[in-house]
Amino acid sequence: MAGLKLTDVAKAYGEVKVLSNINLDIKAGELIVFVGPSGCGKSTLLRMIAGLEKITGGTLEIDGERVNDVPPAQRGIAMVFQSYALYPHMTVRDNMSFALKLAKKSQAEIDAAVAKAAKILQLTPYLDRLPKALSGGQRQRVAIGRSIVRDPKVYLFDEPLSNLDAALRVATRIEIAQLKEAMPDRTMIYVTHDQVEAMTLASRIVVLAGGGISQVGSPLELYERPENEFVAQFIGSPAMNLFEGEITGTGSSTALRLKGGGSAVSVVPTQGGENGLLVKVGVRPEDLMPTEGADYLYQGTVDYTEALGEVTLLYFHTEGDAPPVIAKLPGIHADLRGRNVRLTADPRKVHLFANGRSLLYR
Repeated sequence: MAGLKLTDVAKAYGEVKVLSNINLDIKAGELIVFVGPSGCGKSTLLRMIAGLEKITGGTLEIDGERVNDVPPAQRGIAMVFQSYALYPHMTVRDNMSFALKLAKKSQAEIDAAVAKAAKILQLTPYLDRLPKALSGGQRQRVAIGRSIVRDPKVYLFDEPLSNLDAALRVATRIEIAQLKEAMPDRTMIYVTHDQVEAMTLASRIVVLAGGGISQVGSPLELYERPENEFVAQFIGSPAMNLFEGEITGTGSSTALRLKGGGSAVSVVPTQGGENGLLVKVGVRPEDLMPTEGADYLYQGTVDYTEALGEVTLLYFHTEGDAPPVIAKLPGIHADLRGRNVRLTADPRKVHLFANGRSLLYR
């Protein structure tokens, strides 16, 4: 088992700073997922851990050893790339065993390692096929198997499912989750732009933004207790709605007045909130529900709807360049298009932000 520790890690290309003040302690056996918008540096950070990018500041430790200047081959890591990077003229067996042959392992060791990895990944029937005779999902499993046979301390995945279609992504994602269960003592770091992958695979998620870490936590911690507006809107699809509001009372609960809303509504107690403070009030689309009452959070005309079967998305018209308010209701509600609807939410599901930071005790 091997853990990783990043202390004040930074990356710059000349005068351009890409990452700075990256402090992260990854426990042995965790599956950590890096997420963030395009250009946030998540793949760069992964490549720095792999040794494919030079660390320009700070310290990286793997299993307690400083590895800033250790060559990639000696770090005890294996990396699975976005492209399969298989040798087209080699069989699955030869692709998976190639690194072991270069390391001059005995044929018995090689055969045992390939057989074990093939069994884990359900590739045994395909060992004598060429990559061109495999599906995309099978090719990605071969790429993963090539890493498994090396028995590394740490596995690195750089958007491994992005080249697959939707059905194959689901199937391969489940296979990666099962792979982690089969190797609970192995540390894995996974980069993705897909929130479903992050939420379903991760022990903890690291949200990167603005050249640093915005928040670290379990998937549900980030979903239920985002520390700032960015994480609140980045985690979850569709994104969290944000309304303008003002705190009008504090105590066992916090009273709010929303711009365009009904009578004052209440949320759970805040930290640092005071009467008259202007805030952003966040509510996830799935937490909004229609109401006929006077204590509604929002009222507007349904501009259009998306009926997805199990849920219906309601898009409300907003003025100017403001993004639409979105409600996600269970079931089918096509008849609501063009109607004026009031929305409310359970006070326990309402978030408050001031100066971009969360005010809620949770």
